[in-house]
Parts: sequence; C-alpha cells; structure tokens
Amino acid sequence: MSGSKPDILWSPHHPDRYVICDSELGLYRIGPVGSAETKVGSLPLSEETAATLLAINSDTPYMKCVAWYPKHEPECLLAVGQANGRVVLTSLGQSHNSTCKELVGKEFVPKHARQCNTLAWNPVDSNLLAAGLDKHRADFSVLIWDISTKFSPEASVSAEKIRLSSLDLDSNSVVTKPLYELGQNDACLSLCWLLRDSKLLLAGMHRNLAIFDLRNTSQKTFVNTKAIQGVTVDPHFHDRVASFYEGQVAIWDLRKFEKPVLTLTEQPKPSLRYTAVAWCPTRTGLLATLTRDSNIIRLYDMQHTPTPIGDETEPTIIERSVHPCETQIGSFAWHPFSQNRMVVVSAANRVMTDFIVFERISLAWSPTTALMWACGRHLYNCVEDGAEGAESAIEKDIATKMRQRAQSRYGHDTAQVWKNHLLAGGKDPQLKSLWFDLFYILLIQTSKKNMQQTKRSVVYSGIKNIVKTSSGTTESRRCWSGSDRQTDVLRYTSEERSLALQLCGWISRGPDIDVEAFLRSLEQERDWERAAAVALFNLDIRRAIQILNRGATDEKGDLNLNVVAMALSGYTDEKSSLWREMCSSLRLQLKNPYLCVMFAFLTSEPGSYDGVLYEGSVAVRDRVAFACMFLNDTQLPRYIDKLTHEMKEAGNLEGILLTGLTKEGFCMLKGSAGDVLKDPRVQCWIENYRNLLDAWRFWHKRAEFDIHRGKLDPSSKPLAQVFVSCNFCGKSISYSCSAIPHQGRGFSQYGVGGSPTKSKVTSCPGCRKPLPRCALCLMNMGTPVSNCPGTGKSEEKVGLTRENKLAQFNNWFTWCHNCRHGGHAGHMLSWFRDHTECPVSACTCKCMQLDTTGNLVPSDSS
Repeated sequence: MSGSKPDILWSPHHPDRYVICDSELGLYRIGPVGSAETKVGSLPLSEETAATLLAINSDTPYMKCVAWYPKHEPECLLAVGQANGRVVLTSLGQSHNSTCKELVGKEFVPKHARQCNTLAWNPVDSNLLAAGLDKHRADFSVLIWDISTKFSPEASVSAEKIRLSSLDLDSNSVVTKPLYELGQNDACLSLCWLLRDSKLLLAGMHRNLAIFDLRNTSQKTFVNTKAIQGVTVDPHFHDRVASFYEGQVAIWDLRKFEKPVLTLTEQPKPSLRYTAVAWCPTRTGLLATLTRDSNIIRLYDMQHTPTPIGDETEPTIIERSVHPCETQIGSFAWHPFSQNRMVVVSAANRVMTDFIVFERISLAWSPTTALMWACGRHLYNCVEDGAEGAESAIEKDIATKMRQRAQSRYGHDTAQVWKNHLLAGGKDPQLKSLWFDLFYILLIQTSKKNMQQTKRSVVYSGIKNIVKTSSGTTESRRCWSGSDRQTDVLRYTSEERSLALQLCGWISRGPDIDVEAFLRSLEQERDWERAAAVALFNLDIRRAIQILNRGATDEKGDLNLNVVAMALSGYTDEKSSLWREMCSSLRLQLKNPYLCVMFAFLTSEPGSYDGVLYEGSVAVRDRVAFACMFLNDTQLPRYIDKLTHEMKEAGNLEGILLTGLTKEGFCMLKGSAGDVLKDPRVQCWIENYRNLLDAWRFWHKRAEFDIHRGKLDPSSKPLAQVFVSCNFCGKSISYSCSAIPHQGRGFSQYGVGGSPTKSKVTSCPGCRKPLPRCALCLMNMGTPVSNCPGTGKSEEKVGLTRENKLAQFNNWFTWCHNCRHGGHAGHMLSWFRDHTECPVSACTCKCMQLDTTGNLVPSDSS
C-alpha cells in the first residue's frame, strides 16, 4: 500500500493481535498498560491499553491489498496483492511448520500484469483465494486461486516473463493457472464470499454487482449500480450486503436484488466520499462508515429493520457519530471478539487508537418503580441497596405512595369517608383536611334530607361562595366563661356562617354553636393545644385551662402546658397591664402554633386579629372558623378571597374547603358534582389513573373504581357492545343482554343472569334452535336467566342478594377466538390446568396460550 492510507487487519483467531498494512507489514500485540505483555517502549492506544510491535515484514513491495488466512494453521499466513497483479503468500516472524514453509513465498501470477485491487479467502474452503484485478482487454478480472496447487513445468516460461526483476524466487513457487476465471472484459474493485453459501462469490465489477456461482460459472446474477466498492456481508444477517460509491452507501437484500433497500448519504455534506464500510461482528445490524479526510466515524443502527424487508417501505435506522481521535482517520477495524471495540489509525502520523463504541442506553421504568436498562448484550436491573436514604427516597416518591394507597383500597371507604386519610398513611395534614372536607359535606347532605336543591349546591360550592351570599348577619356580645373579667366580646352569626362552621367541623345547632362534641374528639386524639385554642375561641377560658391541665398529666403530654394554663388564668383585658405586655413578647417564643394564636387572640384589639388569621401553621379550617365568628361582613369576604388565592397559588389541598368541589378548586371523583366530572381535566385524570391501575395489574381495584364512578356519574357507564348471539337468527340469547367481555385473543366469556326459578336457557329464545354444546360435558350451553317475564315475583319477595342474582362464573359461555371451540368456563379452566391443546378431538389449537392477558395474575389478588 505504498503511497496510500494504512489499513488494519485483526487476527481471525488471536484477539490481541493485528497487522498494520502500509509500505510494510507490522504485527502488533495489544494488552493492558503495565502488564507483562506490553514491553517498554510500547505504543499507547488508550488509557488502559498499549500495543507492542512483534514483527515487521518488508519483503513484499508494491502492496495494494492484504487478506489474512482464516484457519488456525498455518498461523499468521497473509496474502498480499501487488501492483503488478501478483498475489504473494507471506508470514510475519512465526515459527513455520512444514505446511507453512510450503506456502510462504508462493506466488500466483495472472496472464497479464495489472493491479490487484482486492483479495478474499473462502471462509469454508480455505484453499480458495479470490483476487480482483483491473481490466485488461478481453482477459478475466476475477481469478480464484487454489493455494494447494503444485507448480506446472510448462508454465515456467510465461511465468518468468512477468516476474519482477527485483525478485529472486524459486520457480517452483510460482502458480500461473487459476482454478476459476470470472468476469471477462471488466474490472473488479471489491470481493466477498457469501456466508450463506461458500460457492457464491459477490463481486463489485466496473458497472454492476455480480454474484458468481462456482458450480455454474457460465451464469451470474447481477444488478447495474455504481455502488460497487467495499462490498461486505452482514455477519448476523447473511442476506444483507453493504457497498458504497463516492457519497452514498447502498444496503442490499440478496433475496430481492433488483435495487437497494436503503441508501445512506453523508449529511450535511453529500459531496464527501466514502473510503470504508464495515459491519460490526459483535452487534447485529450496526454499520460503520468512514469518509475521506474525516476524523469521525458514522454509525448506522439497523436493529429495527423489518425481516423480511418489504418492497416499498425503507427500514428504520438510528444514526450517530463517534469521535475516536482528533486527527484525520486513515482506517479502522472492528475487533472480531470484543463487543463494540475498534482500533483506529490516523492517516498522517500513523497513530493508533483503541476505542470503545458505547451503546445508547435504553431505559425502561416499570410502574412498580423498578429500573432496567440494556447496554449491548447485557441487561441491568437497578436494585436498591437498602440504605436509609434510598428507602426514604422511595417512600417520598409519589408513584410509590399512589400504589400503596391503591393497594389498601384508598378512596373506596364510603361508610366513613374521613378514614381514607388513614389508608394513605395518616401523615399528610393536607390530605387529612381534604377527606374531612368531603366527610362534612356528605354529612350535611345526609343529615338534612329536606334541604332545598339550591342549598345543596351551595354546600358543594365552598365557603368562599357561601360567605358571599351571607345576609342577615347578627352582631352579639358574649362574655368570657370561667373568667373573673366579664368583658363583652363582639361576635357575628348568620345562617351562612353557621353552615360554614359546620363545613369546618365546628358542629353547630341553629344559631348557637355547640362545640362540645368537637372538643371531645380532639381530646381523644390527644390534640390538646388545638382543643384548648378552639375552647378559647368560643370564649370558654375555663374549659381551655382544663384541657391544658389534662394534656400536661397525659402519659405523652407536655408538662409545659401547666405553665400555659397558669398564664391563661391570669388573663386581664387592661391594655397597660403587665400580663398583656409579657404575653405579647413571649408568645412568639412558643413552638406550638395553637398556643401562639391563643395569646395573640387575647392580646389583640377587637376586629384586628391578624396574629390569628395569618398564622400559616394553623389549620385552614380553624382560621376560617375563627374568621366566621369574629370578622364582620366587610372583613370576612376580603379575608376568604385572599386566603383562597394563597391556597390556589400554593396548590394546598386545604383550600378545597374554600373553593368547594368546583372547577375553581381541586376536582376529584368521590363527591364531585356532575359538571365537575365532565370537565376535560377530570376526564383526563380519571383515564390516566385507570390506566395506571391496569399497569400495576390492580384490575380488581380498577373495577371497584369504575363501579364507584358509575354510581356518581351514570353517563360514564359503558353501553353494552357485545352480547352472545344465536348462530342461526343472530339475536341475543339473553333476556337481560348483559355481557362482560374478556379482553384478549384467546378465550372470551359471557354470562347470563340468574333467576330464583333456576330455569335453564338451552335454546335461543328467538328461533328456539339449540345452543352449542360444551366440549367437555357435551351439555347444551345455557345459564340461569335473570327476571324471566311472567314470574310475578320481585327481588324483595324472594330475598335475592347481589351474589345470587349474578350467574356463577363457572357457567359462563367461553370459547377460543382461534378455533371457535369452547364450553362452560369452569370446565375450560379445569381442562387447561392439565392440558395445553383444545379438548376437541383432532384440534391442536393451544387456546389458553393465545390469551397472553389471561395468563397474567392480578397483583391485587389475595
């Protein structure tokens, strides 16, 4: 390869050896840096590897192409094609056995001298060596030599005429008679043996790609094209071939050889010319290309190519580039064994680089938070190491929380709605507030059945809209209960304010507020500070002191509550008193927010309660209830509007109390009004949640969710689209026409309701034709019919329950979508527990295996 760019050849059998072909042949061994294999003065290839020069061969001048012998013995045998057309067998400093000594130095000489462009060893019959030559009048350009051929004396004269004067070889080593001569009156620029058949040779001729069959050399298969250079067969797909011409790479399918299935163009400079293409030997469908004067290697991933390749549609490819070195690349070669590894040699200074082409990592995140990814031939699974930080991170993940809540039937408790926050863990105060809001709404609806429809809608509209409609507000002055000071405190009452207090949980009866039940519930929860604050806001200072004392003596109580109780007992309304001065300064040092607002309330001026209203750590419902009692009709709507804006901006679920179950606030399924459920956002959330439950395989939970949804929104119930019809008249065989389809390609089951008379439908009610028979029991199909006409009995009279109104699953119709055989569902399931084929004689259909969904087990099944 004198005067041309260098080339690289990996040893077909030694993973640590390769040859650099330039003006001479150099054999290198690659190894880790600092190991015994890499000597002092070795060439660094990367941070981890270096190459050591083992041997040099300078005895073969005018090299144009080189090919490595594919068999183990003789070792390191190379065929060198020269500028005069000769093919010389040589070796690189190896100890030669008798076979190798006979071959090394052997020459194969064409009839007419012309350049040898390419060489290719037959991978099966390794004695065959194909050589591609330039055109010479009417001579052949593809010569196939048999390296085991002996010298013919009559050929010595013609061989001597074309021998180079610089060579002094034994005439016995010259062979002039090729085994096959192909490609007459044309030039051959590239060759490769087809891996699917060792008798087929693909040649890039001057005007076409031709396939020669050595069993019939008079015929050839060819296609006219300019892409005749660098023909190479995909080692993983033997019918796929790549070739190139100037700025285009053509991908061929040998089964449909009329035109390329794909044409690749170098972007964004199609004028660049390709110099080499090579399939990755360790990776399916990965093609590497190199253009002239370039320092990048372009990769085309054809992993997604359809098989077989279609006539019209081009295969899908993924294109990327790698940058192995800064200088221009002269040549590259894939490592034959190491995955995605190549050695690159620069064009100018012959610097070599060992390079790994990293795969694009494909991540897959399962619905159960498991992470997997594929890299090359390896599949990795991310497993938590059990560290405290990792566990806390998983617990904080919203998907994990949603899955745990769905598994605990979160949201399905309809008897006591407020308990749903306990199913969610009970640690989220906002979620707790949300479920109590819904509980109080439903409580008001059920306790006041005679409430007008307008009043019912107001309950759903939230406190913001309730206070806006407030009218007839009454001012009243009440004295402190349990205090020596008989100071009057101004309070406000109205029907709307009472309704708001009910929604806040401060239960009211008429215009007078009775919070005793609420205080007892807080004491049971050991929420002493909040209970004391509520008692104080209701002007019962003695009850507040009692609650604080009880909290101090509790097993897990705070002894400092006694100090707070003592401070409350000294309350005075004198503005200049020492008590007010000390409480105003010390209240900010208290850690519990309810203790802070208690002293803020006692030290505030009438009508100015900012210390209570804007204490962010206090529950929204308590602040709103306080505002409803102590703010006038001007202050109250203004405060509620401001608080609503803050809740909406922060996305705080406690704001549901203010916005209500309307489009302005958060929308949810349970308890929402019909217009809210029809909102596109709500519909999107519902469908996504249903899909998420299906992805978790919580099919039972998703079914319960759909049932609750249907009760709240009857329009969401799907219409019956599938029913069991008669094969003769096409009418439904069920009086109720109820059907529950089972998705999947395998079995479908349909049930017909039951009746108290347990009558059987074994024939079509329309045409009276008999129904099909079960493949196992041979009885006519048919299940109990629900509510047969003329029975004259109602469900109440016979005491039917939901369970005996529905047909048993074992009696359902079931059949295979493929072979159309079937029977009772119970019989079919029992059969396929022990068998794989259809129970019908002579039918080999594997019915149950066709239904991939039916083979899955629900994750939420007990």
